[in-house]
Amino acid sequence: MIHLSGKTALVTGSTRGIGKATALRLAEAGATVIITGRNEDRAREVAKDIKTRTGSDTFAVELDLGSRESIETAMERISEAVGGVDILVNNAGANRDALFLRMKYEDWEEIIRVNLTGTFLVTQLALKGMLRKKWGRIINVSSVVAFIGNVGQANYSTAKAGLVGFTKTLAKELATRNITVNAVAPGFIETDMTENLPEEIKAGFLSQIPMNRFGKPEDVANVVLFLASDLSEYITGEVIHVNGGLF
Repeated sequence: MIHLSGKTALVTGSTRGIGKATALRLAEAGATVIITGRNEDRAREVAKDIKTRTGSDTFAVELDLGSRESIETAMERISEAVGGVDILVNNAGANRDALFLRMKYEDWEEIIRVNLTGTFLVTQLALKGMLRKKWGRIINVSSVVAFIGNVGQANYSTAKAGLVGFTKTLAKELATRNITVNAVAPGFIETDMTENLPEEIKAGFLSQIPMNRFGKPEDVANVVLFLASDLSEYITGEVIHVNGGLF
């Protein structure tokens, strides 16, 4: 059994989907978990629910990855409240899909800013506490589309591919500091986005997956939990694919 007692975990975008499932798994292992989202009231609700279910301490904070000011304010609040972060899960993201020839500059810039630049800013600030403690786990949530592409997602695929390069470079820079940096690349996971897809689109996606089912948020959360623990202490710079055999 994995124990994370005494560790503090920040999970960006943890009010729903993969982020929420990950926050719950980390809390079940005993970590103090920081729930973040653009809606602080919703973050508080999730934090309260997870604390009730697990008994672990939780903390909620508003965090908008598209705003540098929001990120800096949130990280300052987190530092004051819990004294730094041991485990960082860069999960939050956004998508603005369109065929490349029709994609607006604003949609390109926003997705790069939120998914990639926002992760850079959060990570740089979170690293301060890890460096002081000489221990840390950074897990970046990429995507299968970073490796296989997807029609209508040139901006999203590019941002998620950027996270892979970010992961591998940071892993080399921090390896001697006892801080590991890895990525998880989910495939098609049952979330709000896939739930609202037309049935024929779902069937098309399913036909590409050898396991013939969509993944669950918990499938990704379980891998993140492993990477956050001491069981993965000699793994860094890796990308673990969670996609049912799709790639």
